[in-house]
Amino acid sequence: MPQLHGRAAAQESVFARMSRLAAQRGAVNLGQGFPSAAPPTFLLDAARGALGRFDQYAPPAGLPALRDALGADLGVDGADVTVTCGATEALHLLTLALLGPGDEALMLEPVFDVYLPQVALTGARAVTVPMTLAGRGWQFDLPALAAAVTPRTRALLLNSPFNPTGTVFSDEELAGIVALARTHDLWIISDEVYDELYFGPRPTPLRTLAPERTFTVGSAGKRLEATGWRIGWIAAPPGLTLGVLGVRQVTSFCAPAPLQAAVAAALPLARESGFYAGLRAAYEERMTLLAGGLRALGATVFEPRGTYFLTALHPAWTAESLIDAGVAVIPGEAFYAHHAAPPGLTRWAFCKSAAEIEVALERLGFVADEAVRM
Repeated sequence: MPQLHGRAAAQESVFARMSRLAAQRGAVNLGQGFPSAAPPTFLLDAARGALGRFDQYAPPAGLPALRDALGADLGVDGADVTVTCGATEALHLLTLALLGPGDEALMLEPVFDVYLPQVALTGARAVTVPMTLAGRGWQFDLPALAAAVTPRTRALLLNSPFNPTGTVFSDEELAGIVALARTHDLWIISDEVYDELYFGPRPTPLRTLAPERTFTVGSAGKRLEATGWRIGWIAAPPGLTLGVLGVRQVTSFCAPAPLQAAVAAALPLARESGFYAGLRAAYEERMTLLAGGLRALGATVFEPRGTYFLTALHPAWTAESLIDAGVAVIPGEAFYAHHAAPPGLTRWAFCKSAAEIEVALERLGFVADEAVRM
């Protein structure tokens, strides 16, 4: 019998595995990053109104109403927007459109795990530059990134706010990245799915600094607490969307039409109603709760400036020991391929309810009254 290609080898992702174990063992799932809360009412109402009206194929580029809504929200021309089946497909389309055999894509490590196989599927090679942990938390080394550029480097793949570290790059760091890209004539793939989830100054989109070479990836699932809807997008440099669409129309062809229509209606409502500000405030409260509890348990916690994840170090903790205690998290080594993860590193999702976070901390031995006295 013929055999499947090697790329089709069965391999369960650590995110799926930890969610499966959490369900099997009744653990609190602080691993996979999906919110506990229902999506906002205005989004659900828009979806109900779209059913029966938008039920057939949408154009591969996306419903015009959603492209226009995204253009207005992102400050770009809607003609430069492509709607995708989630940000994962957006990243897949861009690696296919920008990379080929023998090319290299440069990124930082720890790295979101899907970047590496997506680059590999194109025949290109992922080159990672490690971030470091210091007193101020996760640090980004621009000279090290510059030193990793070779004649084969075609693109920088960056994530800000950064999963898993929670880093938000400063304007100075972004200016350095842009200068590096222009010096070596590199594309920039800017994964900004957490663009509305930040604690402090609003992150600067890379497309505003280098519009001629930056492809921005976004996600309605992260913004609107609907990760299962799988509505993502690409904002391309002017004039390059047709090239992306040449690849897009042979992948999933189009994202679900009624959900596109719902997101189109919801985006301006989310902005006008202050939904994002409320979401950030709620997440910040839960992040403070989780961080305080983990510190009381002896962990070193690195509070994020964005995303809904925090990282922590504890010498006695592994993902396996924590799941045995009834709490699912993601081990730090899941985000490393070419360098060693810091010992005892774990990633925790605080997009869950305060009640779930409290139960998780109690299972790990945290007692609120004792924490107050410390």
